[in-house]
Amino acid sequence: MNQATDRTVAVVTAAARRLAAAGVASPRVDAELLAAHVLGVPRARLVLAGDMSPAQRERYAQLVALRERRVPLQHLTGVAGFRWLEVAVGPGVLVPRPETELLVEPVLAALRDRRADAPVVVDLGSGSGALALALAQELPAARVYAVEDDPEALEWLRRNAAARAAAGDRPIEVVAGDATDPAVLADLDGTVDAVVCNPPYVPEGTEVEPEVTDHEPARALFAGPDGLSVIRALVPRTAVLLRPGGVLVLEHDDSHEQSVPELLRRDGRFTAVADHRDLAGRPRYATATRGG
Repeated sequence: MNQATDRTVAVVTAAARRLAAAGVASPRVDAELLAAHVLGVPRARLVLAGDMSPAQRERYAQLVALRERRVPLQHLTGVAGFRWLEVAVGPGVLVPRPETELLVEPVLAALRDRRADAPVVVDLGSGSGALALALAQELPAARVYAVEDDPEALEWLRRNAAARAAAGDRPIEVVAGDATDPAVLADLDGTVDAVVCNPPYVPEGTEVEPEVTDHEPARALFAGPDGLSVIRALVPRTAVLLRPGGVLVLEHDDSHEQSVPELLRRDGRFTAVADHRDLAGRPRYATATRGG
């Protein structure tokens, strides 16, 4: 490394120490990602980027100070990675989590097995649109609908949907409405091949990180004392949307390993109900098939 690179490394190392002292979970990674953002390079090429200009150093110091105050990293860079794409995020919308990426796989497996020519996929409570956009990218023949009713989240969803359309890809359909409302997408009732949903599911009173409590919308996270108030309303709605043989993939809290599958079985319209764990071994999502 040359002297310019050495200076950048020293700045990043000092920032990482500050972030670690502030309790940030991944201080070195965050310090490097912020530096890469300021320099306009991928993180992997940070060591080749050379020295920061005085203006870049000042901007970097500002961003590090905000991250010290536990402003989410993705709010500072303006994007969140999700599977093979990046989505724009910021205040007013939930930052998509890595574990939510797992919800895409059972949808892909189900629709590939059925060889549907133009499957219909619905993302309920879409937020930034991460799930809908990932499914549209990986199922290019699909008609994907993204439903969201929060005005701030809708702005981010529309922005991300517009970026996809501007890139020349098949657009997703943004629907403004309550995911539990029977009137929303009523014209699709009984025809949907897959419903995917990452609803609010955190039980009220659960301790969460400062990034969440101070900067992310509580409405997108918490759902009553047991975390099931939204899921209870979603289960019957998804049963009406899905065609016989259609698949439901539903994310939930790690305390819901028994309760969410039980809600699905109790509804009486689902078969093949199963629960699945994330890469950390925690219960994370349920799948079910609409019976005939």
